[in-house]
Amino acid sequence: MKRILVIGCPGAGKSTFARKLRDLTGLPLFYLDQIWHKADRTNVTREEFDASLEQILKADQWIIDGNYIRTLETRLKHCDTVFFLDYPADICLEGARTRVGKAHEDLPWVETEFDPEFQQWIKDFPRDQLRRIYELLGKNASGKNIIIFRSRDEADTWWNRVRY
Repeated sequence: MKRILVIGCPGAGKSTFARKLRDLTGLPLFYLDQIWHKADRTNVTREEFDASLEQILKADQWIIDGNYIRTLETRLKHCDTVFFLDYPADICLEGARTRVGKAHEDLPWVETEFDPEFQQWIKDFPRDQLRRIYELLGKNASGKNIIIFRSRDEADTWWNRVRY
C-alpha cells in the first residue's frame, strides 16, 4: 500500500480511517475537502483543484481522503489500494451529525450546524452516487486492492487484524 484512496459517503468516517492509515503507514495524507474548500467557505476553481490533485498523484506515496466523483476515475488510475466505506445512510447521517461544533484537520472551518442541504445530500448518496462508484471501481479494478466495508464492525475487524 503506497497510493491509497479512502472513499465513501460523508459521515462514514473516511477522515478518521485515513488518519489511522497515516499513523500506521507513515504515508502523507491529503484531504480533498482541504484542497477544494477555502476557510471562508468558498471554493477554489476546478483548475486550481485539478492542478493540486495532479501534483499529489505524481508522488510515489500518498493517502487521499474524499469522494469527489468528478475526479475519482483519475485517482483510481493512480492508486494501488482503495478503501470504500459503503455504510448505510443512517450511519453516515449520525457520523456527520457528531462533527458539528468540532474542529477537524480535514475541513478548513468548524461546522456550527447540521446543514439541511448537506443532510439531504447524505440521504441521497445511495441513490445518486453508489452505482457510479461501483462502476468506476469495476472499470479500474485491475491490479488494485479494493476493500469494501459495509459496516463499522467490518472496518474494526480489519483494523484488529492489521494491528496484531
